[in-house]
Amino acid sequence: LDAAPGWAALGPAGRGALLRRLADLIDERVAGLATVECADMAMLEESLRLRVLSRGARNFRAYAELAETHEERVWTSNGTRNRVIRMPAGPTVVITPWNAPFMLSTWKCAPALAAGNPVILKPAEWSPLSCSLLADLADEAGLPPGVFNVVQGFGEEVGAALVADPRVRRISFTGSPETGRLIARAAAANLVPFTGELGGKGPFLVFADADLDAAAKKAAVMYDDAGQVCLAGTRLLVEASVRDEFVARLHEHIDRHVLGDSRNPATTVSPLIHPDHLARVAGFVERARANGDRVVRGGRVWRDGGLWYEPTLVEPRGNDSEIVQREVFGPVLTLQSFADEDEAVALANSTEYGLSALIWTTSEARAERVGRAVRAGTVWVNTFLVRDLTAPFGGMGISGVGREGGDYALDFCSDLKTLQILDGSTDREGADHG
Repeated sequence: LDAAPGWAALGPAGRGALLRRLADLIDERVAGLATVECADMAMLEESLRLRVLSRGARNFRAYAELAETHEERVWTSNGTRNRVIRMPAGPTVVITPWNAPFMLSTWKCAPALAAGNPVILKPAEWSPLSCSLLADLADEAGLPPGVFNVVQGFGEEVGAALVADPRVRRISFTGSPETGRLIARAAAANLVPFTGELGGKGPFLVFADADLDAAAKKAAVMYDDAGQVCLAGTRLLVEASVRDEFVARLHEHIDRHVLGDSRNPATTVSPLIHPDHLARVAGFVERARANGDRVVRGGRVWRDGGLWYEPTLVEPRGNDSEIVQREVFGPVLTLQSFADEDEAVALANSTEYGLSALIWTTSEARAERVGRAVRAGTVWVNTFLVRDLTAPFGGMGISGVGREGGDYALDFCSDLKTLQILDGSTDREGADHG
């Protein structure tokens, strides 16, 4: 709280200079950060070094620029001159998940800081290290004391205390729908705006006119990071007439995956983050077997005593199977067929989730038609994980509340004020009389 007035007083340009300095430091330290994050949560070190961590630097630069270039809305109405002003909302609690913790922390912290809010970041207890390094970098960049704070601890203790604190004015969370409901109740008690990205069960629709090899190759990518990606298209929905050809190509691409040490550039499928999570993923597959779902491939722990789970493909007995309806968050995909476009959309929209979807087709008309019909916050057509930082990001259904990204995030982190002056009642050219 003590840091809030000074940070707000710096204005967008003053804050932006410090956030750009922080971005430069991230770029300079990518190799070391990658080593730490790889050891902490086992994401592929090469991927972290070449792709993921640089997103953190881009997040700070992007929000610094968006805050600085924001143009206030100005208009005349009913004999008054009107202006909409963004005011810093106040202390912001950010709670991030254990997958890609550094990048996802910057995604949430950057707009809050750019908007003028002090931030209290609570990383996941399974992967806390890189966020502590982010605090060190923020201090080195010159952010004033108290502006960026990292509080480590377990969610049910530290996280619960933070979101229930009446001094907090914004809460941003990424995690499970179950935890999201608890946080939403705490936020509601203090009338605090809350945004949450709460997981997904994305459909991956493949139509008969698609480039089947490209679609199958991208489907095999869903096993990257051991499937610990909320945006992954884990429900393969394939037009019946090309099902066999697609599955044959899919097996070829899955066969190329290499399970191994995350520090080895040859590895493509990393271990899961924790023994408890491995047990959770294995439990989903065992229950699927018991339910009569057919495990087409995989379905086993790779190497006894390790944390790897084989890339697994399950053909469910029906659409109501748990393996179809609930998020596994592991290297497990399901395979279903559809007869026509209507059935494809119905299957795509048949879960409570609505975070992302992938569509593979060469028809522009179908891309537009199905893309509009599928219920998801982000729909990719013939691509995956391509992001514009100014676009809205979030989920529908139990996949989330609110939107992040671009001005959507900056508006969430701000209190919007309308300044309204009676036209002709002030001397625009006159001196300020104090």
